[in-house]
Amino acid sequence: MSESILVVGGAGYIGSHMVKQLRLAGFAATVADDLSSGHREAAQGAPLFVGDIGDADFVDRVLRETKPAAVMHFASFIQVGESVADPAKYYRNNVAATQTLLDGMRAHGVDRFIFSSTAAIFGDPQYVPIDESHPKAPINPYGRSKWFVEQMLEDYDRAYGLKSICLRYFNAAGADPDGELGECHEPETHLIPLILQVASGRRAHINVFGEDYATPDGTCVRDYIHVADLCDAHLLSLHRLLDGAGSARYNLGNGNGYSVREVIEAARRVTGHPIPTHVGPRREGDPPVLVADAGAARKTLGWQPLYADLDTIVAHAWAWERRHADWATR
Repeated sequence: MSESILVVGGAGYIGSHMVKQLRLAGFAATVADDLSSGHREAAQGAPLFVGDIGDADFVDRVLRETKPAAVMHFASFIQVGESVADPAKYYRNNVAATQTLLDGMRAHGVDRFIFSSTAAIFGDPQYVPIDESHPKAPINPYGRSKWFVEQMLEDYDRAYGLKSICLRYFNAAGADPDGELGECHEPETHLIPLILQVASGRRAHINVFGEDYATPDGTCVRDYIHVADLCDAHLLSLHRLLDGAGSARYNLGNGNGYSVREVIEAARRVTGHPIPTHVGPRREGDPPVLVADAGAARKTLGWQPLYADLDTIVAHAWAWERRHADWATR
């Protein structure tokens, strides 16, 4: 009998890709999602519980009915600017609701947890590439909310034996290589889908926020990691926890930095569209360079990204944009 895995936020961007990978790996995935930003179709027919993980009764029902061997948690609010304007929303959902989920797990004897963390816990980098020992100094409520949960998980391990693996994403990007799933946030804030919306005619231009950074072309440099590669790291982490490994923290990125202008050029190559740009002032809180040192995940998990090439990442996202742009308006 397949082991049951609960995917919280499994109707969202990364969570839905994880549901597919779990199914292909022989696990029985169940989705819990409030559908505030996810899509029912993205659950791909997996059992779907619609509700808020901040509701202890809902969490109790889901865990009682699914009896998962582990929980994967993707259900977080992720917009940095919004977190500054409305920090209460972020602490309530990203921290308090996560604690409700963890306490429900304790009550049901579920002691394996994989958490979607973020490079935002590091704040302004003191050095790059950024490894796991880099100081943690988040500069916005979003990053602080993720760092709070990481610290909570350390305490829950010491006190209750709940084992967790936190995966710190840099810039998740791309789409399912088979074209079945992709990114469709509303509003969209990620660079690659915004650029591709220009190419498909849904936007007139792409905004470039600042061109006077201390980088080769003056625009910010980021580390883009394919969503399928992120899910591979989750799957490897799941196997480690199921095999009895202890808690761990890993940075996930390709180790290659691409500037905003390099991403736009890649999209021009892939789409054949000119993609007009408008240059504006810098956004507050944007570091010049964020690049991951993912050596620990490669060494310990045996993780090897398959889609590290930027043009491949953009091509998969472009295939999704052309086929499924209507999802963004549903």
